Amino acid sequence: MTNTGSPSPTTAPLPSGLSLGLSFRQAESDGDLTELVRLRDAAARWQIERGIEQWQPGELDEGHFRRRLREGEVWLAMLGPDGPSAGAWELWWDDEPAWGVQPPVAGYVHRLMTDRRTAPPGAGRALLAEAERRIAAYGRELCRLDCLTSNDRLRRYYEEAGYAVVGEQAGKNGDGGRTYGVTLLEKRVGVA
Repeated sequence: MTNTGSPSPTTAPLPSGLSLGLSFRQAESDGDLTELVRLRDAAARWQIERGIEQWQPGELDEGHFRRRLREGEVWLAMLGPDGPSAGAWELWWDDEPAWGVQPPVAGYVHRLMTDRRTAPPGAGRALLAEAERRIAAYGRELCRLDCLTSNDRLRRYYEEAGYAVVGEQAGKNGDGGRTYGVTLLEKRVGVA
């Protein structure tokens, strides 16, 4: 499903109400695609340096993000309305590979990432809060996401943000390669 809303920036407060000076806009240009790949690869390198098994640099290219733009929403977080990027995430309206066929009650957050060079402390939670706001504004009551079952640190991060573990699922990477487990989490976000 493609979003029909405006890609105009919005300013997001932290869940506590403190502003980080972030603005959000939908990705739409080829330059945005390049930036999304850069953000994803930088986040993957940061994870590897800390022994976190989740992403690998080079796994996703501009073609991946171009497909996500056609099939859902991809959002960029900026420092101020015209500043450098601070992070990004994908917002899907269904996720059959991980969640199976579901009624249209949820939005699914994927590839939540921050730029460790520019993002202020708390930016990840602000991005997640903005995704939750978008989901509620779309008329869906649940925000769902997943992480590798082996990534206890990320699971705890989401639990501390109010997400509950609701299951585990076996997954397989897109090229038919390795099998892995994912932990499924969800949070009630209400409807705007």
